[in-house]
Amino acid sequence: MKLKIEHLEKRFLSNAGEQITALEDISLEIEDKEFVCFLGPSGCGKTTLLRIIAGLDSATGGKAVIDDHVIAGPDPKMAMIFQEYSLYPWRNVIDNIAFGLEVRGIPKEERYSAASRYLELVGLNGFEKSYPYELSGGMRQRVAVARALSVEPEVLLMDEPFGALDAQTRNKLQKELLDIWGKTRKTIIFVTHSVDEAVFLADRIVVLTRRPGRVREVIPLDLPRPRDRTSAEFARIRRHVLDLIEDPGHPQ
Repeated sequence: MKLKIEHLEKRFLSNAGEQITALEDISLEIEDKEFVCFLGPSGCGKTTLLRIIAGLDSATGGKAVIDDHVIAGPDPKMAMIFQEYSLYPWRNVIDNIAFGLEVRGIPKEERYSAASRYLELVGLNGFEKSYPYELSGGMRQRVAVARALSVEPEVLLMDEPFGALDAQTRNKLQKELLDIWGKTRKTIIFVTHSVDEAVFLADRIVVLTRRPGRVREVIPLDLPRPRDRTSAEFARIRRHVLDLIEDPGHPQ
């Protein structure tokens, strides 16, 4: 078991002083090398849950554990990719990719060798000296993926990384992400609002209820890859997930 979440809850005070429960009694187990998508209605706490796993936020009850160690802050075993590309505009592509290694004190030759490998992995050879403003949205997100991978995390946390992209670019990057995952075999936890994206990508989909977010259902996907979005089985699973999201329901 790579990650374990045990009876996790998150409560906070609103500006009006009202106590709000964002997450309630979340328990999950995530296997090493597994691709898991978090899905649910807007405001159900998907991103909050991901941030707690990343060590960027703290739970008010329960715990999240990686390799038998309770997560109490950012862990070098994990890297997070946000919807915003978070690239440094004054750094070119290769310098952006190498940044995490620079922060860790990796010698220059070693970090640029690693950055070049991941530049090639995400298909951006020839753009080493380009700056973020010269790239398309999809290319900038590939740089963000390469930068996260360059620090050799065991777990990749992705918070709606393709949400701002057009449908054609989004579909292309989904396929590229699966190719990268197949080559690197990282554990990936991926937050999305798109049912189609989750069914296309995931080994399992974790569907959360409306706030307070609880586990509504965990859906294993046995569809072979690459998946055919037009197949009857894909459509059946997609319809089932949509029904779960549209019905406030209760955890099972």
